[in-house]
Amino acid sequence: MKTPFKQLLIAGLCLAAVAHAMDDKGYASIYESIAAFEDRPADKPGYEARIFNRPGYVKPIITNLSPVLNSNWYVSATVPQSISFEAGLPFAIIPIGSDDRSFSENGASVPTIFGDHGDPQNYDPTVYGNETLHNLGVFTYPYLQLAGGYYHARLVLRGMWLPAVSELQKFNLIGIGLQYSFGHLFQYMLPKPAQSLDVSLVLGYSSSGISYQPEDYEGTLDLDISAFTFDFVIGYKPIEMVEVMLTLGYQSGSMASSGHLVSHAEGWNEAFIDPNITVDGNDGFKFGIAVAFQIGSSFHPVVGYDYAGKSSFTTNVLYFKQQFGKDKTPDEIAKEKGYVRGGSVSDDEGEAEETPKTSKKKKSPKKKRVVEEPEEEDIDSASAESDDSEFEDF
Repeated sequence: MKTPFKQLLIAGLCLAAVAHAMDDKGYASIYESIAAFEDRPADKPGYEARIFNRPGYVKPIITNLSPVLNSNWYVSATVPQSISFEAGLPFAIIPIGSDDRSFSENGASVPTIFGDHGDPQNYDPTVYGNETLHNLGVFTYPYLQLAGGYYHARLVLRGMWLPAVSELQKFNLIGIGLQYSFGHLFQYMLPKPAQSLDVSLVLGYSSSGISYQPEDYEGTLDLDISAFTFDFVIGYKPIEMVEVMLTLGYQSGSMASSGHLVSHAEGWNEAFIDPNITVDGNDGFKFGIAVAFQIGSSFHPVVGYDYAGKSSFTTNVLYFKQQFGKDKTPDEIAKEKGYVRGGSVSDDEGEAEETPKTSKKKKSPKKKRVVEEPEEEDIDSASAESDDSEFEDF
């Protein structure tokens, strides 16, 4: 049974929450925004159902981060046999739409952390959006990416580290990707116009850490984000310097919260939050289309569009790719394998067939001599008959 003092404490905290449900512009207070990350038991001091344990309120964060981390793992469907090296600063642009600004809770449509504000002159218990996040039109950030390829396999590494800036105490990203292309296994069997067709499989995993310390707070809100993608990429080059790529795949993303915060803000003095919920993004199948350009020997920009529950635009415009060496052409591979494409005979095979014909011509004089040998026998027989005739006359 609760003591009168404990009941009074809980009541006092609840009254403070009601009195400061909005800031002076009608947006949610920092405390209300962060409290959504804690699954607080009903018997814990300061519990208030309307602000705690609200994964739908914060889900747009991972919904937008997931496609950012799961994009730009490939820049071509082809990985050459010879050594290749890449470097660049790819990034994805995710428009924040109306579906990011509201969600359904208890049968009603209410704002998310990206949502709109209320009327500060007319109090209601709704937790509205965060002012900073509401003003974002797109969600994006770049990262450094390096890659190397050899024998049709490619390893990709990406990362980004930022120092503590203002309320952002930590931001880091690290990722690893693998790609293997299969075109060398079948291109030599295709007709000439289709030989630039290639397919590859791509795996990508990213992990990101973010620490946020609001003004007038002790401690941090820590977000550990992981994202995974599996892509099947089909590429075709209508001309040598342009490649069109179609992607079918699956992606997932997850955001785990932790940390401890104590507020010293007006109206929430000494109130605390212990973030502890995990929220998944829009996991599921995705579709994408991209165009890559090879300009000169190394400049390799890529632009594209992906859809996995929401739209994202890949803008890999600062990217460089250099190949060291030259791969065999499909025709050269076909010649090595002795493959006759479409039942046609290559020039080399035609020359090989002409060789026995020439040898037959060389043997033809022998055949003539063989044919002429009976004529010599006829002369001998005729001579013998003449001798017999002379003998008879004698």
